[in-house]
Amino acid sequence: MNFKHLHYFWVTAKAGGVMRAGEQLHTTPQTLSGQIKLLEDWLGRKLFRKNGRQLELTEDGRLALGYADQIFTLGAELEAAVRQARGGPRVLNFRVGVADSVAKSVVYRLLEPALSVDEPVRLICSEGKFTDLLAQLALHRLDLVIADEPMSRRVSVKAFNHPLGSTTMSFFCTPGLKSRLQGSFPQCLNDMPMLIPGAAASVRHSLESWLARQHIQPRVIGEFDDVALMKAFGREGKGIFMAPTVLEAETVTQFGVEVIGRTRELVEEFFAVSVERRITHPCVVAITEAARKQLFSVRMARPVTEAGLKTARAPAGSAIVPVEAGS
Repeated sequence: MNFKHLHYFWVTAKAGGVMRAGEQLHTTPQTLSGQIKLLEDWLGRKLFRKNGRQLELTEDGRLALGYADQIFTLGAELEAAVRQARGGPRVLNFRVGVADSVAKSVVYRLLEPALSVDEPVRLICSEGKFTDLLAQLALHRLDLVIADEPMSRRVSVKAFNHPLGSTTMSFFCTPGLKSRLQGSFPQCLNDMPMLIPGAAASVRHSLESWLARQHIQPRVIGEFDDVALMKAFGREGKGIFMAPTVLEAETVTQFGVEVIGRTRELVEEFFAVSVERRITHPCVVAITEAARKQLFSVRMARPVTEAGLKTARAPAGSAIVPVEAGS
């Protein structure tokens, strides 16, 4: 196999098309297309197909991309290791898998302390299904997995759960949608459009149970595995959505929405899963200590009233456990 052809394919798939890939590789789209065609001829499979004016990966293309990711990641690690052996600066590779149900803002806050350890760190992040990431962890291709649920005892992987913390949940919507709400929270959710997390999210079942206990039936107009996409729909006023209270101030500022209520009955937990029973990796130590002492440190907030919702904001970096709005 010509690895130059594979590299061209890899960059094109990552960039989303030959035009952008050509800019990154400083070559023409025609050259890229020709090199990828040679790789397809060698493999005997089509790796891309046209969808209108866009290129999208075929099933074989997605399979090839997975292998290419591993090949070029290992290549970068090889280069770093050789340079270190030649007396270059020591760089600590930290490979983290992130379950796709975890909010990216939470992931950033969890991982950021790893970049503040005493030695230079190269953070290598990958996202996927929790079970797939655990398989990578078992093969020592990952140092850590971040998830919103602990690893089940039924999973045949020798690894250990390290609780990072938990946060209650807040509900948000645009000012325009808020003006249509009737009554106090949470009854005001009844028959209103709602955006909810996908079935893979750990908090999904808790949300459905909570709504049933409250005898509330919102109109679910969308469910999303991608939390960022759910918030984007919420920003456009398509429905009410929930997010961790620890991110309340950030959510309000970033998406132009308002808090309509909070509940202590819905709690999202976060875990670090590693093959170490006793945490020794300096990056994992930094993450767990920062999460427990700062990000998820619990501070009691004053009760939230209907009148206070317009100005109430969660203190940055704290998990608030308030009473129900309207109580």
